[in-house]
Amino acid sequence: MSETAHFDPVIHPPNRLQICAMLAAVSSAEFAAVRDGVGVSDSVLSKHVRQLEEAGYVKIEKATVASRVRTWLKLTPEGRRAFAAHLAALERLVAEAGAAAGR
Repeated sequence: MSETAHFDPVIHPPNRLQICAMLAAVSSAEFAAVRDGVGVSDSVLSKHVRQLEEAGYVKIEKATVASRVRTWLKLTPEGRRAFAAHLAALERLVAEAGAAAGR
């Protein structure tokens, strides 16, 4: 596989893949929206987000809205590149499987 298409072990687990997919579609998303979209608890989402943050893929921002602290998540430019490369690797795998099935 080329350098632009490679599996990323940080992104690959299903919950983290879903988190990245959700964040790739927006500039940022509120923690609760991502939690509900992925269908996990706060603690599970926190664990996965922490791993993505440690890899430099997700940035966490906090802001006070209506007297409540809200947490927002966003993919960093590095996270967007890593997610795109991971998707390219998955697409290549699917294409190769389709070609092999057609033989």
